[in-house]
Amino acid sequence: MSSSSIGSQSPAPSLTDEGERHSNAVKKYSFQYLGQTLEIRNVWAENVIEEMAVIRELIETHPYVAMDTEFPGVVARPVSETYSRDYHYKSLKVNVDLLKMIQLGLSFADEEGNFAEGCPCWQFNFKFDLNEDIFNQDSIDLLVKSGISFEDHARRGIDPHLFGELLMVSGLVLDDRVKWVSFHSGYDYGYLLKLLTTIDLPKDENGFFEQLKLYFPTIYDIKYMTSLLDGHFGGLQKLADDLGCVRIGAEHQAGSDSLLTMSTYFALARAKFVLNGKIDDAKYKDELFGYGTNHTVRSQARLATMASSVESTGSDHDSN
Repeated sequence: MSSSSIGSQSPAPSLTDEGERHSNAVKKYSFQYLGQTLEIRNVWAENVIEEMAVIRELIETHPYVAMDTEFPGVVARPVSETYSRDYHYKSLKVNVDLLKMIQLGLSFADEEGNFAEGCPCWQFNFKFDLNEDIFNQDSIDLLVKSGISFEDHARRGIDPHLFGELLMVSGLVLDDRVKWVSFHSGYDYGYLLKLLTTIDLPKDENGFFEQLKLYFPTIYDIKYMTSLLDGHFGGLQKLADDLGCVRIGAEHQAGSDSLLTMSTYFALARAKFVLNGKIDDAKYKDELFGYGTNHTVRSQARLATMASSVESTGSDHDSN
């Protein structure tokens, strides 16, 4: 593999005024949304067991789970023929195997798209130490600007192995009744599979999809949904704006992004994927944009664009 700009010994950047206002070090954020008060709850090592117990109950009535992650960018490229068919998966694997997830946002809705009352969103903050762990500096700077407190991540972040154990028995995985909603989410699922299995990702894409289907039997990738339509381009925020969906919370924090992912999914599905008065998922169920054998991986030019975008932003979510 070859490396891009990597930091592992840099001092923690200082929070900006905007970052202080949205710092994930606080217990929760509260917002007014459609006449009700909604909460994004921060989860750290001291309350992860308690909050996962709440989620185990909630999933019974709110089986739609919108997911977003924040991770420390992209730091390596695979030794491979550039932009070959499996290049994007190999790039995903080499980076997920090397790096650690920083934050996971999970938001919950019922089958009508209604957020769970009170607290529909949890933001899980994982152990991450800028003095020890590998990262891309540009990605860290963006997260700090958005309110991520790396001092708290180093001091009281969640142990990923414990979280993997809790996730395994949470009712969120291994159940096809649970619908996982995301946006351009290959890396997101890669990090979740790493948490669940505690080992490196499978060596090839076929193995990756076997694991994905086992742990996440029903997935909806909004980016793939837009690939089936004319006139929808850009990242999650642009699509949400086009559909009239309102962001709750700070962009580039996983909780806010997961809430926006949920509202965007239902708005798009109702606008473009309805059959006989109901949302019809047949055309997009269990597909990932840019991976597998679907039409989004046919274009070598598209693969080149995707790889370049992820490396520059450290995230799939705002890719073209």
